[in-house]
This record gives sequence, structure tokens and C-alpha cells, in this order.
Amino acid sequence: MPTYLSPGVYVEEVQGGARPIEGVGTAVAAFVGFAERGPFHEPTLVTSWNAYVATFGGFVAETFLAQAVYGYFANGGGAAYVVRVGNASADAGAPPAAAPAAVGGLQVAALPGAGGDIAVEIADAEGENPPEDRFRLLVRQGGKVVETFDVSTRKNVKNYVVTQIRERSKLVTASEAQGGALTRPENQSVTLPAPAPAPDVPARVTADEYVGDLDRRTGLGGLEAIDEITMVAIPDLMSAFHKGLIDAEGVKAVQLAIVSHCEQMGDRVAVLDTPPGLTAQRVRKWRQEEAGYDSKFAALYYPWIKVFDPATGKNVVVPPSGHVAGVWARSDAERGVHKAPANEVIRGAIDLQTGLTKGEQDLLNPIGVNCVRAFPGRGIRIWGARTLSSDPAWRYLNVRRLFNYLEESILLGTQWVVFEPNDDRLWSSIRRNITGFLTEEWRRGALFGRTAAEAFYVKCDADTNPAESIDAGQVVCEIGVAPVKPAEFVIFRLSQFSDSTSLVSE
Repeated sequence: MPTYLSPGVYVEEVQGGARPIEGVGTAVAAFVGFAERGPFHEPTLVTSWNAYVATFGGFVAETFLAQAVYGYFANGGGAAYVVRVGNASADAGAPPAAAPAAVGGLQVAALPGAGGDIAVEIADAEGENPPEDRFRLLVRQGGKVVETFDVSTRKNVKNYVVTQIRERSKLVTASEAQGGALTRPENQSVTLPAPAPAPDVPARVTADEYVGDLDRRTGLGGLEAIDEITMVAIPDLMSAFHKGLIDAEGVKAVQLAIVSHCEQMGDRVAVLDTPPGLTAQRVRKWRQEEAGYDSKFAALYYPWIKVFDPATGKNVVVPPSGHVAGVWARSDAERGVHKAPANEVIRGAIDLQTGLTKGEQDLLNPIGVNCVRAFPGRGIRIWGARTLSSDPAWRYLNVRRLFNYLEESILLGTQWVVFEPNDDRLWSSIRRNITGFLTEEWRRGALFGRTAAEAFYVKCDADTNPAESIDAGQVVCEIGVAPVKPAEFVIFRLSQFSDSTSLVSE
């Protein structure tokens, strides 16, 4: 409390009313796969297809990462993290570095896989009377400025030119020329020798490279540090297996790793693909015998879809996971995370690798395989919304994703509670805040019940917080919600009836 020492009028700001809980985002994807260029193993945020192309290049024949990201954004995705793999060892087919060009006292070279027509331009630093060691280094590709660096020749400053280029540039690398102190280069433009083309696909890839390392922030380990991710896909995994880059045990290890990652994080769902070219009967066998995963944090989709490939100018089949992730994002934006992301059109899908009948889906739906089907006059649609869990409580994908959303929103929206006095006033504030949040979700149709009382309850009082819990520094709040379930089986019962009236004799 403030201390008042002299007469006067004082104004104080006090916290009043509930502290609203805001819903978190539900549609941020992560993709792991092969790319034309870009940093290896480091999760990189892209917010559009153009942003992906600027960092990782365009479509590459016989790889699916670019197709998956393109399908994600085309179907409504808003942001994604991309992890490039395929550099497991020196024998992975990495091309030799390009010859450097002299730019003053600098040796500048194009990075492998950066493409051709790259030039480096030296220009004056911005501002009036800049220091003699400061200048601007612009990287052009195809005549357009794609990277700009405000740098210095002094080694003991943050924007030292060699460090800035090595750490930030996606296209070039730089080093000091041998002998003599580095001085500011003259204003000039130098075209760099083109690097050797990067291989379309690596010579091999290992399960360990996909899994990565948390300490070094690589692979799936690097995704652990990014809290906003809600779905994870590895579209190139099955193509790597098909090309012999990874064996069947490696495929199983990677899929188990991605499922384990999602379970450990508790706020994201794995979007898995089946192997390509399988019949419905073979998928059933693969699911039951080889991929018998039981998880409420994973969903499996079949079959592969056919799309146009700009890299070859032909229609090709690709795994559906990237397009499916985009449909999840679109459904969340248009209807909400509580709506099952099914009976939704897949934009960009021209055809299916394997057409399915109702009888074939009858074999797959009960074991958690979400089918993609083509319907005359209605396009190609996702026709399943199940997880891979055997627990009926977590059978439906929208229920799992709704709980992820509620848990994360409540977790972030109640951080102010920590270290508050643990008494009735705190319990009342917690109940009021969470009740307000869940009431709004019920009004949006996310919870089942004619009234808010039927849809959820929040209990935080002396019963949930006995003296023992208070002494242990714990605040326990019990929350129960009734999620809406999708109308998976719509049944109309029809019967004949007679509406004859009684005959009255004259």
C-alpha cells in the first residue's frame, strides 16, 4: 500500500474485475523434409509460400516438402516452421563450394545450392558522415536485391562483415583475404561464380537426423523450443523409404519419434502418411502389423493425392499430410477447432492415387485410418476425423485438438496466479476467469449442453485446496468440460405408416 504523508487528493490504479483468458492459436504447422537450399536442421519460420521459396527454394523433382508447404498455404495455412534434413554425413552428396571472388579485402562465394546469377554490391552506409569502416553489402540474384547487410570492417563490433554474412546470409559466405588488414572495399559490383548444383535428393538420410537433438535445436528436438506449433508432418519420409534412402525400421523409428514428440509436448498432433501405392487391404495390414501406433496425439491419412508439379510440368502423386494440415487450419479459422476437420475439400488435389469404395473405407475407419475420397460433383474431400487412439474418449481428432486449445489457453491465461496469496479471494478469481473463458467457448458451440452449467464446471475452493495442499504451495482447480462430438454416422429411420381415417357408415 502507498504511504500518504501530506494532505491532498491521490489517485490509485487498482486491478478490478476478471482477467480475461485469450484463446491461443491452433493452426501453426511444422514440416520436416528435403529442400532445394536453405539452412539444415534449424527450424525456420515461414508465413507464406513466397517466404518459403526465398529461404528454401522452389519445387524439386521427387521430393515432397515444397509440395506439402505449398498445399498447406493453398488450403488455408497461416504460418509454418520448416526443418530441412538430408545432410546426415559427408557422403550425403553435398556439392563442392563455389570458387570465391575478391571484393576488396573480402573473399565472397556463393553457397552450395544457392543457384546462379548472384552478384555482390558494395554501397555507402546510410546516414550523414558514417564512420569509415561502415558500408552496405547487397546481395543480388537475377538482378534483384534479395539480401542487405549494414556491416563494418572492425572485428570487435556486432556487425562485423564476416560474422554477419556467415550467420545471416542464405546465399553467400565471406572471409578475409590472406595477409593485410581488412579495409572498407570500394563501391563496386562483383558477379560470383555459380556454385555446383545441389543434388535433388540426398544419398541417404538417417532416423537420428529426423529426430535431431534438443541441445543443438535440430530436427524434432529443435521443435520442442517452439511453443506455438500445433501440428507436425514429415512428408518426405515415405519418399525416402521408397527411394531406399531409409529402411523400414528407420521409417518406423521416425514415425514413433514424431508421435512421441507430440505426446511429450502435449499441445500438438502428428499428421502421418501411409506408404505410397498401397491398396486398402495392404494399408489395413500395414496399420495393424507394422504401424500399430496407439496414440491420441496422431492422425493417419490415406491415400496419396495427385497434384500438378511445376518442377516436371506433370501431375504427380504426393503424400496428403501437407494439404491436410492446411485444411485443419482453414477449418479452425472458419468454424473453430471444435469442428472436426473432415467433409472438407482439399484444394489443389486433382485425383487420388487409389480410389476408395465405401466397403474399403469400412475396413480402415475403425482402425483409425482417415480416408480421402472423391465424390462425383463434390470434389476430393477428407472423409475421416479420428486419432490413432484405442480409447473411445479420445477417438475423435477434434476432441483432442479442442483439449489442446483449452489447456494451452488456460495455462497461458493464468500465469498471474503464481505467487499470489493462496486464499478464498484467489480461488474466486480463478473460478471467475476460467468460467468466463469456458462460457464464451460454449457460446461458440465448442461445448455440449443446453446451458453453460451442462457444458462445463469449474471447482476451486476449500475442497480442492485443503490445508495440506496450501502448505505445499499448490493451488488445485478442477475443470470438467463436455466436448462436442462429430456426427460421424448420420442415420435416418424411414418407415411406412397409414393415415387412413375411420369410415363412418351412413
